[in-house]
Amino acid sequence: MSPSFHVAQVSRAQALTMLGGAALMMTIAMGIRQNLGLFQAPASRELGIAISDFALAISVQQVAWGVSQPFAGILADRHGTRGVALVGALLYIAGVILTATAQGTLPIVLGAGLLIGMALACTTSGITANIAARVVQPSRRTLAFGIVSAAGSIGTMVTAPIAAYLLGSEGWRAGLWAFAVLAVAMLPAAWLGSRADRLPNGVKNERDLSLAGALHEARRHPGYVVMSVAFFVCGLQLVFLTTHLPTYLAQCGMDPSYSALVLMLVGGFNVLSSWLFGWLGDKYPKRLLLGGIYLVRSLALALFFLFPPTPVSVVLLGAVMGVLWLGVIPLVNGLVVQIFGLRYLSTLTGIAFLSHQAGSFLGAWGGGYLFDLTGSYDLAWKIGVFVGLVAGTMQLLMNDRPTARMQALQAAAA
Repeated sequence: MSPSFHVAQVSRAQALTMLGGAALMMTIAMGIRQNLGLFQAPASRELGIAISDFALAISVQQVAWGVSQPFAGILADRHGTRGVALVGALLYIAGVILTATAQGTLPIVLGAGLLIGMALACTTSGITANIAARVVQPSRRTLAFGIVSAAGSIGTMVTAPIAAYLLGSEGWRAGLWAFAVLAVAMLPAAWLGSRADRLPNGVKNERDLSLAGALHEARRHPGYVVMSVAFFVCGLQLVFLTTHLPTYLAQCGMDPSYSALVLMLVGGFNVLSSWLFGWLGDKYPKRLLLGGIYLVRSLALALFFLFPPTPVSVVLLGAVMGVLWLGVIPLVNGLVVQIFGLRYLSTLTGIAFLSHQAGSFLGAWGGGYLFDLTGSYDLAWKIGVFVGLVAGTMQLLMNDRPTARMQALQAAAA
């Protein structure tokens, strides 16, 4: 089932072009980012740095992404997505090149960490959701968010075998140079997607809402606070897995190709799950779907780490985590629209994402720190499972009622 487009303002072909540009931009951005963990072990060995040093770069990336996201969202909400997305693409290219030419820890922290982190804030879901919201009819927005999010999964699935092949045959630097060339395609993709800036975003009745007013509403809404806290745990779990799974499997004596296989499976199943949860989010309570994802994901992680990994368990982990991965993005975007409306969609999702990235920092750096401290990942995964179960329960019980302002607007429209 495809989303309905605002055909009165643009043709279906034009709408698909805009969504396609946004999707391609997110495909490349997320595809490269999700596979950086594959370079951790070989880069650390060649450069003579600790695992925690490379993990620090990924952790800095999460913080830079999170801190930049609200500001990128404010700029996109006020001035459009084009400038934000193009600057983000340029930062991404520079970050990959700096990492590929690194001779020590600092360039990796600056490239894979700071620059790519800032670039992700300008090229992923906070910006692509803004584009999709303008192109797609209100009743199908969550589905559209899911379709664009699925693009990030395709990127993971496609770039993982490229990285694995080049790591095995040419080395980690060659893999990163290939990623730099791929990142150049983000520039035309950003240009095409941001053509949606000229379309109205359906917020004529929300023009009087100021940024300060939107932030005040968000701060006072208990459901938004709960959703943001649960999003922290989501980031902790996912980035711990993408950053440290390759090292964990190598420690257990498994071939490095299984790490790439997991990421390929995550990407493949994410294509389905992003669409699925986007579709379900237009029909069922989004808070229940989100809470269920967090709970089932935590249980899956517990079962995987309780036993020594095998080829079968690795394949199952990739499939299950793929189903439970990026499906959270359309649901979070949809909850923000449901509670607050569209006026500051990118801003409010960006603030919630800052919480997600704080968790991502802890998942990447904390996992590396505990590994260096104890020689294993046992304590790290146990902490991740426990807080995931708590977050999932909180998410199920969140208050998802629209603000009084939104309720009044909905009553007037009826």
